[in-house]
Amino acid sequence: MSVQQCEMPECNPPSERIKAILQKCKTVAIVGLSPKPERDSHKVAKYLKENRYRIVPVNPGQKEILGEKCYPNLKAVPFPIDMVDIFRKPESIPPVVDDAIEMGAKAVWMQLGLAHNQAADKARREGLEVVMNKCMKIELMNMTK
Repeated sequence: MSVQQCEMPECNPPSERIKAILQKCKTVAIVGLSPKPERDSHKVAKYLKENRYRIVPVNPGQKEILGEKCYPNLKAVPFPIDMVDIFRKPESIPPVVDDAIEMGAKAVWMQLGLAHNQAADKARREGLEVVMNKCMKIELMNMTK
């Protein structure tokens, strides 16, 4: 099995727009959230939770992460999600984006090192904001400087 290389994002919103996205999207589903504290997904989720975001763990192998109920997939989340933050391999991104569109999310965020231009284009066509290859924690920390 070959590993798909991550592509570079063709475009991202300007810094002011990213700041606006982070200010309006307060309920964040984190797809691929690890229960392991040393993992980036865990560190980002913990930071978000400590900074007044509602985190929604999405990981089929877990029941709870960071004191929050964990869902097996986005479709299982029974309430509205503002943003979907993706910590998955590039080949797993398109179905996650499809679910984000279907559930009415306002934005899709692909973490640092992740980009999928075709899925991003589809999300944008459906009216979602898209940020790729950026860390939400870093962007939030930069906003408060």
